[in-house]
Amino acid sequence: MRKNTWLSWSSGKDSAWALHVLRQSGEHEVSGLFTTVNAAFDRVAMHAVRVELLRMQAEAAGLPLHVIEIPYPCSDEQYAAAMNDFMAQARAAGVQCMAFGDLYLEDVRRYREERMQGTGIAPVFPLWGRPTRELLRDMLDGGLRAHLTCVDPRVLPAAFAGQELTLELAAQMPPGTDCCGENGEFHTFVSAGPMFAHPLAIEMGEVVTRDGFVFADCKPG
Repeated sequence: MRKNTWLSWSSGKDSAWALHVLRQSGEHEVSGLFTTVNAAFDRVAMHAVRVELLRMQAEAAGLPLHVIEIPYPCSDEQYAAAMNDFMAQARAAGVQCMAFGDLYLEDVRRYREERMQGTGIAPVFPLWGRPTRELLRDMLDGGLRAHLTCVDPRVLPAAFAGQELTLELAAQMPPGTDCCGENGEFHTFVSAGPMFAHPLAIEMGEVVTRDGFVFADCKPG
């Protein structure tokens, strides 16, 4: 019997591809997505994607979306309290696993595993350990389309914000940049791919600098 699984959904390429991989595996029944949302701005935390677009993704994926609102700014204690409440909801709903699109950062994985100890819910990492260049090629060859919505200008030129992620764009990134942005170099929004029943019509809008990051506004097209 497949395990009842909820997937951490950032709106970006790694969580989207994790959904595709989980559905192909036959081991997990993905029955929901969950996302932390900045309550002050009504946008996905860090990716700065509008909640309206988030809901469009969930509809295209055919899955219910569970929104976890967090304040801005958000302390570690506030974040932990919000997640503890959410874990209780998940247990009550019979969730057996929670999946994450993390690729190779050991400290991030360890944090998630520690937070879930004793909950009765197992953490799952379907993309873990894949070489990121090979993974990016598989995503793009598989029909995934994503745009950069957030760029860290300390490591990646601000002009990358709003661009569509392609192999050509990845080749232009400075040496040492992870082509999947696993170290926080950039974040993305996915508008098409095999995890969706249909592509989303979007357009990239204004580019702004805030809190040391460069954000490109993604809007319904």
